[in-house]
Amino acid sequence: MEYFSLLVSRLSLTEWILGGLLLFFFLVQLFFYLVVYYKPYRHEKKQGSATVPEDALPPVSVIIPSKNNSEELALNLPFILEQDYPQYEVIVVNSGSTDETDMVLKAAGMKYPHLYHTYVPKEADSVNEKKLALTIGIKAAKYEQLLFTEAYCKPCSSGWIREYGKAFASGKEILLGFNRLTIGKKVHMRRFIRFDNLIHHLKFLSMALLGKPYMGVGRNMGYSKELFYRHKGFSSILHIDGGEDDLFINRIAKGARTGVMLSPESITETHGIDSFFTWRSLKSKYLYTKQFYKGVAPHLMRMEIVTRYIFYLILATSITLSLTTASWLLTGFSLLLFLVRYGVMSRVLKRTSRLLDGGGYHLHLLLYDLFQPFNNFRFRQYANKRNRYHR
Repeated sequence: MEYFSLLVSRLSLTEWILGGLLLFFFLVQLFFYLVVYYKPYRHEKKQGSATVPEDALPPVSVIIPSKNNSEELALNLPFILEQDYPQYEVIVVNSGSTDETDMVLKAAGMKYPHLYHTYVPKEADSVNEKKLALTIGIKAAKYEQLLFTEAYCKPCSSGWIREYGKAFASGKEILLGFNRLTIGKKVHMRRFIRFDNLIHHLKFLSMALLGKPYMGVGRNMGYSKELFYRHKGFSSILHIDGGEDDLFINRIAKGARTGVMLSPESITETHGIDSFFTWRSLKSKYLYTKQFYKGVAPHLMRMEIVTRYIFYLILATSITLSLTTASWLLTGFSLLLFLVRYGVMSRVLKRTSRLLDGGGYHLHLLLYDLFQPFNNFRFRQYANKRNRYHR
C-alpha cells in the first residue's frame, strides 16, 4: 500500500492529465460498445418467438430491381418465390438489361404465377434509373406492405417474408434487416470485409433500436406503400446520385414506427463478392450518400470513430511517456484500460457475429479497429471522384 502511494505521489501533472483523458475516452468507448453496438444482441435475446395467426398476416409485395443480373436471378429467384407465406407477390423491375434477364423472367413466370416483371423505359435518366425502377415496382405492387432486396441476394430461410409479415402485422411502417456477405476464401481481406459489414449494420440497427433510425440497406428492408406516397416518393433526393435505400430511410424515418429484424430467418445473403474491388464498388455508394444524412445519429457514429482514435493516440503517448520516466503506475493503468476495452470489444463483436454474421474475430480485431475508418475515408474519396466523373 505504501509502495502504491509512493507511485501515485510521483506522478507529474502531465501524467495525471494523460491518465484522466485516457480514462474519459475509455469510458466513452465502453458506452458505444456496451450501450450501442451490444443493443441488437441484447434485444434479440429478449425477443420471444412471436406467433401471428395466418389470417392476420398482411399480404406482401417483394420488389427486386435488376440490371444485367440474369445469372443471379436464375440462382436466387427460387428462394424468394418458394417462401412459406400465405399471400405475396414478387415484382422484378428489369432496368434496361442487355443480357438474358428477360428470358429468365419469362421462364420463371411460367412456373411461378405470383411472379410479375416490368421494365424501365430506355430513355430513363441514368442518374435516377434505380429510383425510377423502384417507383415503377411500387406502383405495380398490389399490396400495401413492401419488402425489398436485390437480384444478387437471397433469403437465408423460407421464413424470410413471414418474419417481415409478423412485424408489419404489429403496426411497423419501416423494417430494417441484416444482409450477410458470402465471400469466397480466395478473396483478399475477406475477414476484414465481413468485419466492416458487421460494424456497418450494427451502427444503423442499434440506432434504430435506440429510437434514432437513420438509414437502411436495400438488400433487406421493408416499408409501407402509404409511407412512400406520403413522402412523395424519392422526390426529396432526386438531385443525388443513389440513396434510394439509405438516404430515403434517412428522410422518412423520423416519426415513423420503425422495427429491426434480427432473427436468423430474417437475414438475406449477398453473393458475387469475388474481389476486394467488387466490395469497394458496393460499399462506396453508401459512403458517398453518407455525407447527405440528416439527424443526430450519424454525428454520434462519427463521434465513436473520433474518440476511438483519440483513445489510441493518448494510449500511445501515455505508454511512451511512462516508459521514458519509469512511471510504472501510468504504464500499468494504460495497459489495463487497453486490455479491458479490447476484451469488451471482442466479447460484443463475437456475440453479435454469432447472431448475425457467423464469422469469428480474434487478435486481428485490433488491426481492423484501427484500419476500418481509414479504409472508409479512402473509399469515400474514390466514391466522390467516381460520381464527379459520371456527371
